[in-house]
Amino acid sequence: MKAMIQRWQKDPIALAAWCTVSAFGTYACMYGFRKPFTAGVYVSDPFGPGFKALLVSAQVLGYTASKAMGIRVIAEMAPRRRIATLFGLIAVAEAAWILLGLLPPSFGPICLFLSGLPLGMVFGLVLGFLEGRRLSEAFITGLCCSFILADGLAKTVGLRLLEAGVPERWMPAAAGAVFALPLWGFASMLGQIPPPTDSDVVARTIRQPLNQSERWAFLKRHGIPVLLIITAYTLVTLLRTVRADFSRELWQALGSPGAAMVFTRSEVWVTLAVIIPMGLMARIRDNRRAFYAGLAVSCLGLAIVAIACWAWRQGGVDAFGFMVAIGIGLYLPYIAVHATLFERFIALTRDRANLGFLMYLADTAGYLAVCVVMLTRGRLMTADGVLPLFLDAGLTIAVLGIGTLVLAGGWMHRGHKQVG
Repeated sequence: MKAMIQRWQKDPIALAAWCTVSAFGTYACMYGFRKPFTAGVYVSDPFGPGFKALLVSAQVLGYTASKAMGIRVIAEMAPRRRIATLFGLIAVAEAAWILLGLLPPSFGPICLFLSGLPLGMVFGLVLGFLEGRRLSEAFITGLCCSFILADGLAKTVGLRLLEAGVPERWMPAAAGAVFALPLWGFASMLGQIPPPTDSDVVARTIRQPLNQSERWAFLKRHGIPVLLIITAYTLVTLLRTVRADFSRELWQALGSPGAAMVFTRSEVWVTLAVIIPMGLMARIRDNRRAFYAGLAVSCLGLAIVAIACWAWRQGGVDAFGFMVAIGIGLYLPYIAVHATLFERFIALTRDRANLGFLMYLADTAGYLAVCVVMLTRGRLMTADGVLPLFLDAGLTIAVLGIGTLVLAGGWMHRGHKQVG
């Protein structure tokens, strides 16, 4: 079996398919341990209608802590340890869901924090197998599309389990059991991916673990453009998280019942609209042109967000079209940062770095901002309050995000003689 796999991997097309399928499948199954709980409403618990927002905030706080730890853990992770670490993290998350079912409701936020704490590092482990290759954009776009499709699929599975009679407190653990075997299979495939070839290294530079002094040295040299990209990413992450974690409430506020399949159906359209332009970035060989193309696509996505918010207020779009347009607009810049901007930035600078380090800096900032919003804006706790806030935030974030990305592009253009 191992010899057969090695023969397949010598074929570039087979290797590309292997990388994309294994990464997509692994991370999509991870979502089965993270997101199904959001299909519940949790209004029957003694904490009242705000209990779900408290649970979401607790998980995001755990996820944020995980991202902060991942700046060091993922940046320094040796390739040989990735798969074993991944399985250990998933086991901890499932244990947290079992505790949610066993313990009284008052322990719910603690269980949600514990579920988010290990899962935040899974992405960096998967990303480490894909970066630094000539087709990295295509592979990472496939990985990132799992964010979109798996988010809706996880909610659909969670809602189906609830409709089958599984109690809300046990539904997340049951969903984890559904996704456990597929995750094992895809992660095992992931562990078989060979390292980048010599031609990959020439095109994108070698990616190595970074110690603390090396991380600080990189930021001292390139901190301003990195900070600008992270700022735009943080704004997008805020709106994306609200759309994902309160999608059921948003659908209801938009006048749609939020049936189980609508979560998956809307995200399928978002995935189809995003995967083609982002995957084609891999065909741009020049790293500078690809970087600016990533900025342009990101600005286009944010413009779509602004237009969708305006169109809803003018009555020019229905609920399904609005949610799909917002999804497309948010995931274009979100995936561009993951797959193109930082990947090509490292290739441009030819500096010692790895994608996991930069992405975990960005994710820490993004999820910390989400925590602040979740803990301070009680309007998110009801369906009546989430839509007006979402529309206002969408317009504001679109304008600020485009401005920040334009500044990043201007800085890189001004310093083109020093970079690349």
